[in-house]
Amino acid sequence: MKILVCGKGGSGKSTIAALLAKCISRQGYQVLVVDSDESNYGLHRQLGLELPSYFMEYFGGKKEMISKMMAAFPKGEKVELFDQRWGIDDIPRDYLARKGGISLLAIGKIQDFGEGCACPMGALSKMFLDNLVVGEKEMVIVDTEAGIEHFGRGVEQGCDIILVVLDPSYESLQLSKKIDEISQNIGKTLYFVLNRVNPERRAAMLEFLGEEKVAAAIPENEDIFRAGLAGEEIDVQLEEMERLADLLESEA
Repeated sequence: MKILVCGKGGSGKSTIAALLAKCISRQGYQVLVVDSDESNYGLHRQLGLELPSYFMEYFGGKKEMISKMMAAFPKGEKVELFDQRWGIDDIPRDYLARKGGISLLAIGKIQDFGEGCACPMGALSKMFLDNLVVGEKEMVIVDTEAGIEHFGRGVEQGCDIILVVLDPSYESLQLSKKIDEISQNIGKTLYFVLNRVNPERRAAMLEFLGEEKVAAAIPENEDIFRAGLAGEEIDVQLEEMERLADLLESEA
């Protein structure tokens, strides 16, 4: 199963992705975490890993990707990077960081002023996920950039389940409506994960969302806050995260 984690900036997508990866790994799965957020540099620290070489370099780097895209688009052609289906074991080891049952693949990051948009990273994310075959007792968790641009790029097409992380804010609730609508249009299962909530906030958010698609409500946690602030590995076990992992495993 391939699980895509999305939401507005600051909602806690990377934290939820890291916690979920650890939960699923403890259940005996090999977990591949795909960092497709070109502007977030903290996910590897939350997983307790070194940042691996960017996957885009395997295909010649961003400039080479842009050249291929510019050559293909005027002809109405698609850029093709994969000549066969890949499994997780086919990913070159130089582009993976590993610890226990968790591996991290980082698509690429914005590095310099004026280097251009992140479209090549989005294109590579889509092609990779469309091409990736996930085996038994394997899970893929994709951490996306803030907002919904990845929907416009079609990244979700290669995934099975969409997790929308919502913090207690007006912006998150409004974004949830649009993501829910798009997910229904493309036939993808969607769940909401409420993050940094207390009982009062949870109740207020459920008035807007309803309960049907809310899979978890993650409470505020001082240990998670301090680890995130310090850029340290987040190694906190939460009952709500365990229930979320059980739900996703049941759908695999």
